[in-house]
Amino acid sequence: MSEKSQTQTAPVQENKMGVMPVGKLLAGMAVPMMISMLVQAFYNVVDSVFVAQLSEDALNAVSLAFPLQNLMIAFGTGTAVGINALLSRSLGEKNQEMVDKAANTGIFLSLCNFVVFALIGIFFSRTFFEMQAGGEQIIVDYGVDYASICLGLSVGIFSQFCFERLLQSTGRTTLAMITQLTGAIINIIMDPILIFGYFGFPRMEVAGAALATVLGQIVAAIMAVFMNFKFNPDVHIRLREIRWNGRIAREIYRVGFPTIVMQSIGSVMVFGMNKILFGFTKTATAVFGAYFKLQSFIFMPVFGLNNGMVPIVAYNFGAARMDRVKKTVKLAVCTAICIMAVGLAIFQLAPELLLSFFDASEEMNAIGSVALRIISISFLFAGFCIIAGSVCQAIGNPFYSLIVSVARQLVVLLPVAWLLSQTGRLELVWLAFPIAELMSLTLSTIFLRRTLKAADARMKARQAAASAE
Repeated sequence: MSEKSQTQTAPVQENKMGVMPVGKLLAGMAVPMMISMLVQAFYNVVDSVFVAQLSEDALNAVSLAFPLQNLMIAFGTGTAVGINALLSRSLGEKNQEMVDKAANTGIFLSLCNFVVFALIGIFFSRTFFEMQAGGEQIIVDYGVDYASICLGLSVGIFSQFCFERLLQSTGRTTLAMITQLTGAIINIIMDPILIFGYFGFPRMEVAGAALATVLGQIVAAIMAVFMNFKFNPDVHIRLREIRWNGRIAREIYRVGFPTIVMQSIGSVMVFGMNKILFGFTKTATAVFGAYFKLQSFIFMPVFGLNNGMVPIVAYNFGAARMDRVKKTVKLAVCTAICIMAVGLAIFQLAPELLLSFFDASEEMNAIGSVALRIISISFLFAGFCIIAGSVCQAIGNPFYSLIVSVARQLVVLLPVAWLLSQTGRLELVWLAFPIAELMSLTLSTIFLRRTLKAADARMKARQAAASAE
């Protein structure tokens, strides 16, 4: 048999996601993603640590850029989640044509996202920062330098999201980890060089941090493309098929759109919180920005676990193996709760140590230690909510996740934060986070039960139809 024939028949064989013991499978797929996500969190923090050495205004600018960056990540992640779910489910169903269409259409959609956000970064960055920072011109200038580069050269991050998800969808999470680690290491190395102008490079300050970020993303994307062509026979990428396909795009965004909205809502939430906090003191916004960097060390491993779980759940749902779906969900939930418990302990016991990484002033330490202790109470519930939402997406109820996210961030968190801010006591504003997470826990529990019950019913109906034939 020729090499070409082997490649074409490989998808017909049973993928490891359908036969390997669930515990071993989840560990094998999730651990590489958790490690790579931890490194991603590390380089995000390193970025801000170096920027904080310039000034608190520079740290504020990078913090205020978060809603724009998060919006960009929302579209990249949402598109990738849709590709992941459709591709893994199609693999489970042994539908190679749909696997290839999902991959090639997904690549086209990712490139379209890049074009849109490049235009936003180039033409609308200044307006965005003037809306937040008002008369703080140095913060506005720093922010424009940072955001225009991150968005204008975002081809790397959109390509990275897409091609890494193609690897993850077929169970090759170790290869995806290698690409992410490489990009993160390049970012970490280049950060101080470009920010402070070492080794003959010009001192670029905040713009240097942005350039280091996009360089890492572009290198990681190039590696992910190579890995797919060289080591991923389950997916056939063809240049002539990288084009618009309305039916496939609708299916990708049927699952991915709630993720886009959920993360976009996160941008609205952060924008609103920054406005509320700026009304107290600009140091409070710096604390909020530092918190988001620090909490990524706790949340990123859970998102890595999530990324390892989703293709397993989608594949086994497509293969009508609900026993394996439920085992995977239980293991993922227990692991996520354990990770969050560790994070809660760290934030409660050592907030001053965490803030010291950002050259925190006395005022920033005073505000930040209270903020970190109060906000981290929400960690108790967040791990379960993250896993539950992704399970709903993976097996066909993506709008449940959307409802939870909208309710948490727009219906509860922002209004509660605004109401508490009317007391004039900044420390009470942070209570909005655990209050919102309690509501999220309630809805997530209800929706997860409904989703699994409906999935059971669908499996029984499929089995009855197969028996009748």
